[in-house]
Amino acid sequence: MGYRLRRKLLWTLFYIGLTVLAAAASATTLVRLSFDDLVEKATAITRARCVGSISVWRNREIWTDTEFEVLEVRKGTAAGILHISLPGGRVDHVQSHVDGVPVFRAGEEVYLFLWRGRGPGTYLLGWTQGTFRITRDVNSGVDRVTQDSAATPIFDSTTREFRHGGVRNLPLAAFQLRLKQALDRANR
Repeated sequence: MGYRLRRKLLWTLFYIGLTVLAAAASATTLVRLSFDDLVEKATAITRARCVGSISVWRNREIWTDTEFEVLEVRKGTAAGILHISLPGGRVDHVQSHVDGVPVFRAGEEVYLFLWRGRGPGTYLLGWTQGTFRITRDVNSGVDRVTQDSAATPIFDSTTREFRHGGVRNLPLAAFQLRLKQALDRANR
């Protein structure tokens, strides 16, 4: 192998290594919360309809502010209009993506598991873990609920492995019953 070919190979490997390091450095790891843990840790649980989202620059980072109309409160309190701010989004020609952060569309209905700390603001508990989307099955007309994190592998601290889990394609009535039972257990 000639000098020029070796040098080209080494530079190629160097850039591949930098790319892998950059990807690993910006990775997001979420620890899986069980449904009961989500219910217990949430300070509010609401059924809401997304009104719309807007992405903005804030402190040299892109954030997406989403507004929801609160349709029902299952735990805690929530105003009629709810504002959630999450990292990532698109401003002009610049896009920022953060793994584990849900993206909402105007008009869709969701159950949101929320958390309020001591400061101002309401946060989405566990990002995709605290987001449960309601969709209508076109064949049966039945509303179904799927947790955003059901398709994303999340770290399980008990087994120390990444795994899939969560609520997937559950009829709305069954989800509401499961939520009621978990709230009852949390209130004992």
